[in-house]
Amino acid sequence: MMSSQDMNTPRPAAPPQWTRFPFPETLIRYSALLGVLVFLAWSVHFLNLDLQRVLGAFPRLGAILADRYFPPELGFILDQRFLMSVLNTIQMSILGGAFGVLLAIPLAWFASHNVTLHRWIFYPFGRLSIMGCRAIHETIWTILFVTVIGFGMFAGVLALTMFCIGFAGKLFSDEIEAIDMKPVEALRSTGAGPLQVFVFGVLPQVKIAFVGISIYTWDVAFRAATVVGFFGGGGMGWYLQRATYELQSTRVAAILLTIIALVSISEVVSGWLRQRLAGERLA
Repeated sequence: MMSSQDMNTPRPAAPPQWTRFPFPETLIRYSALLGVLVFLAWSVHFLNLDLQRVLGAFPRLGAILADRYFPPELGFILDQRFLMSVLNTIQMSILGGAFGVLLAIPLAWFASHNVTLHRWIFYPFGRLSIMGCRAIHETIWTILFVTVIGFGMFAGVLALTMFCIGFAGKLFSDEIEAIDMKPVEALRSTGAGPLQVFVFGVLPQVKIAFVGISIYTWDVAFRAATVVGFFGGGGMGWYLQRATYELQSTRVAAILLTIIALVSISEVVSGWLRQRLAGERLA
């Protein structure tokens, strides 16, 4: 019979055993890795990429920047019309992000297989809508809306809205599909309707994640707003386009510095908001 001292004595750990990797998985893994490397090497050869020329382009790029873009025309960014365009760009990003997030929430609901209203109607509709918005770049959306509506902020807001639907909708649907289904099933067993199930069974589980995704969506939309403006959506992107076409290099440098400064500020603000949100989640 074992004493209490023997029972409390820790048993020595079993010595580690060396095992060989299983044959089929190892062959598939290394074959896939070799295939990727061969494809990359073939792509470099097929596209005729001269890597030495790429490395040698950096010194020439530095010389061009120093010769043409320095010093930046900082006085231009203090112009009242340009400052108004900066404000228009911020407004465009906020409106496009807000409209995109609001429209992405019901589409993400439809596109989530675990809580969708109908597997054969609403699910493919939601998935195709989100995929369609994600498949087309915001610059293409801008060109399409500018062609139909004309130049201006309205086309830019619509382009950002479509971009944000695809961006936020995919993240929203992923969060919904990862929820705990027990509250949903409990509500369904009581006879709750689909909207009641979504409001009281789904949203409480994903609302914090939705707020974080919305903040990140606005951050991305703000960066895309300048590109949208360059292609006809208005804002300071239009000034960048005009300065580029008129070869006003020092003015282009000033506008680029303004964009970098604003993006840095938006990064700090969105990061602070996400930290606050993470603190509330842990509390």
